[in-house]
Amino acid sequence: MSAPPLWRRALAEMLGTGMLVAIVVGSGIAAQRLSADTGLQLLANALATALGLGVLILLLAPSPVRISTPR
Repeated sequence: MSAPPLWRRALAEMLGTGMLVAIVVGSGIAAQRLSADTGLQLLANALATALGLGVLILLLAPSPVRISTPR
């Protein structure tokens, strides 16, 4: 099986990076608006980032392909 073309790999990389940046920046903005307490802001930011990263991994990770060998 051959690798996908370079343009597809680059596009996928840019799309994933853009979504990750949006999650990190968005969670930081949301945490600042949530509370004036710095500790609570850090906790909210860390939790939102971790959950967002988990969602990205689940959505964008390549699904395993089952290879069947002929008999």
